Amino acid sequence: MRRFENIRGLTSPTLGVGGKLVMQNRLDWFFPVAILVFTTVVCHAQETTPTPSPGEAEVESVVVSATRFDIPLDQSPASASVISSEELEQKQIQRVSDALREVPGLSVVQTGSPGQLTSVFTRGLRSEHTQVLLDGIPINQGLQGAFNFADFTTEDIDRIEIVRGPQSTIYGPRALAGVIQIFTKQGTGTPGVMLAAEGGSYDTFREWSQSDGKIDGFDYSVGASRLDTENARPNNNYRNTAAIADVGWSPNPALSGTRSAAASEQFRIGSLFMYSVSDIGLPNTIFDPRPIDHFLTERWLIGPHIDWKPAEWWDHKLIVAYDHERQINNPNEDGFVGATRAVFERTQVDYQNDLRPVTWLILTSGFYYSRINAGQERPFVLFGPTFISDHTDETAGFVEATLTPVENLIFVAGGRFDHFNQFGGIWTYRFAGSYKIDKTNTILHSSVGTGFSPPSSQDKIFGNNFGLKPEEDLGWDIGIRQQLWQHRVDVGLTYFHNDLSNVIGFNGLFDTLNLGSAETQGLEAELHAQPIPNFVLTAAYTYLEAEKTSSKDVSQLQGARLPRRPRNEVYVSASYLWWTRLRTVVEAKFVNAREELNFGEPNFDIEDYSFANIAAEYEVNPHFSIFGRINNLTNEHYSEVFGFPALGRAAYAGVKLRF
Repeated sequence: MRRFENIRGLTSPTLGVGGKLVMQNRLDWFFPVAILVFTTVVCHAQETTPTPSPGEAEVESVVVSATRFDIPLDQSPASASVISSEELEQKQIQRVSDALREVPGLSVVQTGSPGQLTSVFTRGLRSEHTQVLLDGIPINQGLQGAFNFADFTTEDIDRIEIVRGPQSTIYGPRALAGVIQIFTKQGTGTPGVMLAAEGGSYDTFREWSQSDGKIDGFDYSVGASRLDTENARPNNNYRNTAAIADVGWSPNPALSGTRSAAASEQFRIGSLFMYSVSDIGLPNTIFDPRPIDHFLTERWLIGPHIDWKPAEWWDHKLIVAYDHERQINNPNEDGFVGATRAVFERTQVDYQNDLRPVTWLILTSGFYYSRINAGQERPFVLFGPTFISDHTDETAGFVEATLTPVENLIFVAGGRFDHFNQFGGIWTYRFAGSYKIDKTNTILHSSVGTGFSPPSSQDKIFGNNFGLKPEEDLGWDIGIRQQLWQHRVDVGLTYFHNDLSNVIGFNGLFDTLNLGSAETQGLEAELHAQPIPNFVLTAAYTYLEAEKTSSKDVSQLQGARLPRRPRNEVYVSASYLWWTRLRTVVEAKFVNAREELNFGEPNFDIEDYSFANIAAEYEVNPHFSIFGRINNLTNEHYSEVFGFPALGRAAYAGVKLRF
């Protein structure tokens, strides 16, 4: 089954497969040294920069994922980034995975063309080490523990929050490397509707719509899309239908339309709904093409939730969610398993209580329950059972204290205990803090914590091993954020380090056991600037060292660089609004120094690559606009996964209606 098999290779390369480290060239040292020098210079320059008056200070983004409650981004004790719905629209980003390419510390790996398996590595750790949430609901796929970003579209997204570093203390399993939380829109005003359609290269046609609004105490938002494309290779077609909605009712209208209204008593009953079906051909590698392999994924989720604030100093949040997924791989020409059908279902309960006994203390506590059933039918397997299954129960409790003992200082400390029916319990902890120096507009932040990733259903049922223990991590980071030129420039630099242990790998008999360990470390830098009105410049850079430190896992030699983890990643974009009607955006990405899996042998190098995109939208009037974009402007020939080429130059154009 293509999306299930070889999880240590194709879907999420293991913390090992053989090979030597690539010799570092001058370019490897240039970027981190240049950034350190640049940061030193701008910090020195800030000494003579006047402090902005209160009226000049820009409104800071608010993040939830760093602490589980609203906090300004510039006070976040964790390394965090936010992508807004405005940015998604301006850059004409249609899939969440493409938005994440601009975030430092994240590597997005797509297995060829759109629709194929798409993984995200946070700080060099595996894709199943990042917890993905939708409005607070974990949505990592149950069979392999990772989340496939290939089919997640952006129609009804309000913002995406990315928090890097171990977050298992507040988010539990899979938050070993960090958290990506996607928030849907919530209706706030007069109902409105947007309709759009586009067409372009590779016989691509896409239609989508979005609507949101509020009527008295009832609020809603809904988005839907349909995509049809043939992509570039035989048997590479992709069809995707997706819909998402958030509806709610508030007897106190003050809560409707905001997630953090300041009314003395607030109450909202709501529910999240999501459905998607993806139908793709699997052409396999260019070295071993398969003309008829086919894969279908259908998924739906319902998540009723209650937000209740009985007093200004007390908040309650309760989520009860159920999601169901089926995957059909038929035909499947792997020569071993044959056609398969997998079913996954999960029930989750998440309760959170925020208590503010005094002005300088917030106590956050709660419990979490999850019940997962996963199974796969494989009636044509050559040997072994024709049905395999796994059942996982998890119960957890957590507590976190956020202290502000003095002005501009935030300190967070927390602990969590998770208990699983198959391997018992595990403790995690986290300490984090931030401090803002008003005189220089400098923010310092640091964190240290532990995280864990339990063996997935796939690890257990395909490895035929139910004695696996969770993979564990000790991670820490320290960073600085500097605001310059009356808040027109914002630059940040963070150093991070992870020690991963108990990694699941292969022994000489190809059993899955807790065999491995790894170390990742590096630098994350980002820049946001608005030097003149209507012009926005952003840049991000990641320097990563990711090395296997164990010799017990036979899949990769000790000391080898972890596969598909670039040493250098650079992203830049510039946006300008001309005459208040024409928006143009140019963006580019450069990726350097990658190696590929070569099971048991030395890794081999993968070529560097870069690409550039350009997009434009012209607003004819408030109700009608035309837009277009060119992806891979220079027609770069490259592969993010060896043997699975990305698309060449592609052009698209469309229209958008609002009423």
